[in-house]
Amino acid sequence: MAATLNASGSKGCPTHSTYSRCSSWVGSVSIRSREATTRNPHRDIPLGSAGMALWDDELEALRPKLREEAATFIASVPWQETATATSSLEERVAAHRKVSLGGPPSDRAVDRTIEGPAGPIRLRVFEHEQPDGVLLHIHGGAWMAGTPEMMDLLHEVIVDKCNVSVVSVDYRLAPEHPYPAGPDDCEAAACWLLEHGFEEFGSDRLLIAGESAGAHLASVTLLRMRDKHRAADRFLGANLVFGAYDLSRTPSQRGVGITAGTDILDGTGFPLDLYLPGMSEEERRDPDISPLYADLGGMPDALFSVGSNDHLLDDTLFMAARWEAAGNRSELLVYPDTPHGCIALPSVAAHFFPRLFDFLGHCLDR
Repeated sequence: MAATLNASGSKGCPTHSTYSRCSSWVGSVSIRSREATTRNPHRDIPLGSAGMALWDDELEALRPKLREEAATFIASVPWQETATATSSLEERVAAHRKVSLGGPPSDRAVDRTIEGPAGPIRLRVFEHEQPDGVLLHIHGGAWMAGTPEMMDLLHEVIVDKCNVSVVSVDYRLAPEHPYPAGPDDCEAAACWLLEHGFEEFGSDRLLIAGESAGAHLASVTLLRMRDKHRAADRFLGANLVFGAYDLSRTPSQRGVGITAGTDILDGTGFPLDLYLPGMSEEERRDPDISPLYADLGGMPDALFSVGSNDHLLDDTLFMAARWEAAGNRSELLVYPDTPHGCIALPSVAAHFFPRLFDFLGHCLDR
């Protein structure tokens, strides 16, 4: 893969309150040079002498610490998919939704509404006085839970570190609103930014980002921008964090190669049944549902990240490879021995966020 394999890191909702504990550290991160953050230390190894390195020597040395932090994180998550497996559908959805995710809401955010395909859509906005661009964010939550507030603390940091305004969309959730409600709302928010971004924020240079289900919806939104609005080139970069890209389920989604107890997801795929009720595996391979099956030509630069114990590992590995093969530029971060939600681990955060800030800055400099 021509992408820089420099490092390494839906169904479940990973964004736990641990993120808030990382936010103060993230705020102290300085943006590092492009050379320092993307060099692959194994790039000069002759073919046949070693396998492809998915993470660098720094992370290899950190593996014992990463395993420790992963175990602590998994134990701290207030819900486990396996723990609710025998509960009723209503109880399982409620268990996900009642968890308070992220830190406290930010007093810097302003809520506003725009017209959507089925009524008003709430946007949570963080403004920068003189932004270099606008980041459209789509939150995670297994298509059935979560709110824009989940990432408030991180969005404060991104505004300050990357000189962007942030707009996070409160899309409709399953099971009350299955596909295509969520993607339709995200598309509407993207179209609103295309039309009003400059007059509202002083910039029409757009970025897009999401975690888990949000990364899935971000990639679907980009495809809709290209295919329905001829506007994919208006988006300069995509930050796609441990996303689900094949909703007919990759091997790792089914638990292949994932050791029991090393992830917060369980491989049953029950959120997919809520989001895609009654759909066959073949129907779920429609590119508007599973972007891994789309023609990916004409997409912006992308940063992909995932943990090696994540049930969505294959989704990221496959999507990053296909993104690159379609002629786009990508970077891939794989974090060894870490679960879904890996960016909440302190050692992962220390590695990931400088690279994220550098990636976003590079996209806006092009």
